[in-house]
Amino acid sequence: MINVIIADEHSLFRQAVRSALETEEDLTVVAEASDGIETVAEADHHKPDVVLIDADLPNSSGVHTTRLVHDRSPACKVLVLSNQPDPTALFDAMQAGASGFMTKATPLRELIRSTRAMLRGETIVPPSMLGHLLSQLVETRSEQKSVMRRLSRLTRREREVLALLVEGADNDVVADRLVISPETARTHIQNILGKLEVHSRLEALSLVLRNNIAPDMILN
Repeated sequence: MINVIIADEHSLFRQAVRSALETEEDLTVVAEASDGIETVAEADHHKPDVVLIDADLPNSSGVHTTRLVHDRSPACKVLVLSNQPDPTALFDAMQAGASGFMTKATPLRELIRSTRAMLRGETIVPPSMLGHLLSQLVETRSEQKSVMRRLSRLTRREREVLALLVEGADNDVVADRLVISPETARTHIQNILGKLEVHSRLEALSLVLRNNIAPDMILN
């Protein structure tokens, strides 16, 4: 049995999708959610196989909710449903860990097929949007390689400082965690900015986060 959660602000849409899914012997809807917070809570509780998430989900966007569900339950497949074929929404959803993306104009029969296909390891992307997605992925990969080259310039201590900054630490926390003075922490941060070719701490964090570079990647 494939356990599914439907997350959408509109109850009529949830009911329509639920009715369609539950006509299938191998599909069952274990919960519904109307916003991002509720979706994450229901996913934590039910541990579903698939979550169908509206791209415009309130109280935590569909992309952010997708990332939370994926991070907490990596085996769970997420299919993001959008009102329109938005290339940016598609790219952001895939970067967040979604296994599929489709518009709400897609026939329910195709939604059912895609739900099963994701569990077989398939990635669901509308054919008309695939070229744009691949172009964005190539561009992102190129930028990530550039960032990794800049990261290679950092000393081991500077990498430790940067990893703490990514986690939200300020100068005092960095100094305390690494048992160094605040002045030394500031010096390390200035060196990091120079080697990453950025002008502020915020720009450095944006560079790292935009390229999905996790703290463990910084330290390795």
